[in-house]
Amino acid sequence: MLIIPAIDLKDGHCVRLKQGLMEESTVFSEDPGAMARHWVDRGGKRLHLVDLNGAFAGKPVNEAAIKAIVKAVGGDIPIQLGGGIRDLETIERYLDSGIDYVIIGTAAVKNPGFLHEACYAFPGQIMVGLDAKDGKVAVDGWSKLTGHDVIDLAKKYEDYGVNAIVYTDIGRDGMLTGVNIEATVALAQALTIPVIASGGVTNLDDVRKLCAVASEGIIGTITGRAIYEGTLDFTAAQKLADELS
Repeated sequence: MLIIPAIDLKDGHCVRLKQGLMEESTVFSEDPGAMARHWVDRGGKRLHLVDLNGAFAGKPVNEAAIKAIVKAVGGDIPIQLGGGIRDLETIERYLDSGIDYVIIGTAAVKNPGFLHEACYAFPGQIMVGLDAKDGKVAVDGWSKLTGHDVIDLAKKYEDYGVNAIVYTDIGRDGMLTGVNIEATVALAQALTIPVIASGGVTNLDDVRKLCAVASEGIIGTITGRAIYEGTLDFTAAQKLADELS
């Protein structure tokens, strides 16, 4: 079970949002590269980056900060990145710069043809981020709820050849209220590709609960606010996950 530190980028800084609201952001660091190195040095096995401005703008905005993170990590662990990725050229540029996995979110829902092309062009390096509330998928930085069922869409993307699904329960994200285990397990059971949980990890109990269902196909969980505010000791969390896996 991977415990994956989240580095959410807004205006070049590391921030966290509450339930995806840009106006509800807290700045945790003004040096993204140093923050990335911090998590690597504390036992991180993968990093999760989000270009928040990019997610809302529909194009990359925080590329300078992303390059600083890649440089700071120096290839020691894989990096996955999402936010504002809408064309093959952007994917290629990110992968060439040292990003290992690109996460397509809104564009996967709105333009499945693009996702299909991306999976064909960059096999094994494309993930899909599905953000849902009450089982329905949201797009455009969570600002719009669609009528799409999260499991139905995930199955379709699995057929395209995506590497994994990053599943976020919007109602839990940044709220420190625990992971929606039931919904995450239901999604993982419906797929043969791995699921990475996101949203709500608060403490070691949440890590234990996720490790207990890892065999269903859940390979990791993304955590942000909890490790920045100290309700979750990151090093202890990854150590516990290693022991229970």
